[in-house]
Amino acid sequence: MSVFVAETCMIKPEKIEAFKSLMRRVHNYKEENPELFKEVKSWKLFRQMFGGIAGAYVSMWEFANLADLEKCWAKEEKDQRFTKMHQELLQLIDPATFSMKIWTSAM
Repeated sequence: MSVFVAETCMIKPEKIEAFKSLMRRVHNYKEENPELFKEVKSWKLFRQMFGGIAGAYVSMWEFANLADLEKCWAKEEKDQRFTKMHQELLQLIDPATFSMKIWTSAM
C-alpha cells in the first residue's frame, strides 16, 4: 500500500527563478545519491492551476509504506547538503501557505 507525501506552498513572486533552480538541484541530488533516496518510489513537482490556492506548487513523494518514509526522512535529516537545500526552500516560500499531507492508498 503506497504512501504519498504532498507538500503545497506558494513561492514568493520574486523568488520563482531561485525556486526553479533549487528544484533542479534537488532533482540532480536525488539522481546522484540513490542510496539516500532508496525508499522513494517516485517524486513529482506540480503547479496547481485551479482549486485551493491557484499557482501553488505541490511536491509529491511516493513511498511503499510509512516505515520507508520514516527511514528516508531519518537519512535526509543527517545529510548536510539535503538539509541545506531544505533550509534554502524555506526562505523561498510564503510560510502561511505551506501544508503537508500524508495519504495512503485506499484501493
